[in-house]
Amino acid sequence: MPAISEKGKMIPASPIRKLAPYAEEAKRKGRKVYHLNIGQPDIPTPKVALDAVRNMDLTIVEYSHSAGNESYRRKLAEYYRNIDINVDHNELMITTGGSEAITFAMMICFNPDDEIIISEPLYANYNGFAVSTGIKIKPVTSTIENGFALPPMDEFEKRITPKTKGILICNPSNPTGYLYSHDELEKLRDIVKKHDLYLFSDEVYREFCYDGKEHISAMHLNGIEQNVVMIDSISKRYSSCGVRIGAMVTKNKEIMDSAMKFAQARLCPPGLGQIVGEAALDTPDEYFKEVYNEYIDRRNYMVEALNKMEGVKCPMPGGAFYTITHLPVDDADKFAQWLLSDFEYQNSTVMLAPASGFYATPGLGKQEVRIAYVLKKDDLKKAMKALEEALKAYPGRTAL
Repeated sequence: MPAISEKGKMIPASPIRKLAPYAEEAKRKGRKVYHLNIGQPDIPTPKVALDAVRNMDLTIVEYSHSAGNESYRRKLAEYYRNIDINVDHNELMITTGGSEAITFAMMICFNPDDEIIISEPLYANYNGFAVSTGIKIKPVTSTIENGFALPPMDEFEKRITPKTKGILICNPSNPTGYLYSHDELEKLRDIVKKHDLYLFSDEVYREFCYDGKEHISAMHLNGIEQNVVMIDSISKRYSSCGVRIGAMVTKNKEIMDSAMKFAQARLCPPGLGQIVGEAALDTPDEYFKEVYNEYIDRRNYMVEALNKMEGVKCPMPGGAFYTITHLPVDDADKFAQWLLSDFEYQNSTVMLAPASGFYATPGLGKQEVRIAYVLKKDDLKKAMKALEEALKAYPGRTAL
């Protein structure tokens, strides 16, 4: 039997999805599983987006342009210009989710064994994208003690080698919910400019910034216009995760020209998804106001509930809809599995994402989990009560 590739051996399992068999077994036993492990909001997709599919009069779903339908790209460029990101439709490409946008950018801007610096905890799939494209992540660790703020700039400087070609940020952050300040982004800009690095900025949670804080795009940073590649997606903004439509945006023409060749090799982004994405741009402001208020309510309730539990520490997220939370357990991976296989409270349990998979440094996150507050408040209340009881009953609970 032939052996699989080294990449096949190295690609990490998703910490978000790897416990799915245990959740399925719990459901077969008749238990209610509250999914706080995955960023799948229960917020309805905008009606205007769904109606575009329901009412389409296509007789055939054809290939689109490899960069995406021009009508969509023009409309999306207008959306960006309305938030002071000055691009035209030739400076963006529609991709199959934000995941493809990141993968394209990595393949275009990096050679195998080149290095990219990322603040951890990081979006778990960055680890997988790096393995797939052959590049190496050099992590800079942020900590729960200061709410996962961006580490000092000298920590970034220490990790720069001749192999370093870029920095990747997620703003607001998945998995921590941290929102980068203007000062932090200016300092990053200075490092990028000093060392002539690429700056990849994953901005899919742009609309989810709380407490009066403002989102600053990497595209707003002066002096590094040719260095920035912005990653975007409709998955969270319009609660359309399964549509699989994203975008890669950059002022760098050489990157866009190379991206077109990769795009042509995969033919085109999803046709029906582009219909949804284009129509979603007409979503009324009232939708976002309701969603914003809903997430604020969920966040405030959940963070308070978590911090009331003995031994639990949960910072207040400034954006997105996630938090990395410290639990008084010996091993969060074991605890998350135990929740599904051995525990139930009033015939229910909770599915969490162990945080070890959100670090690139082995051994970190052992007592942490990522929690997504994507369920309505009544469900969150039941999930928090089940989690509280589970922490009392878990055999591997650590001493305070």
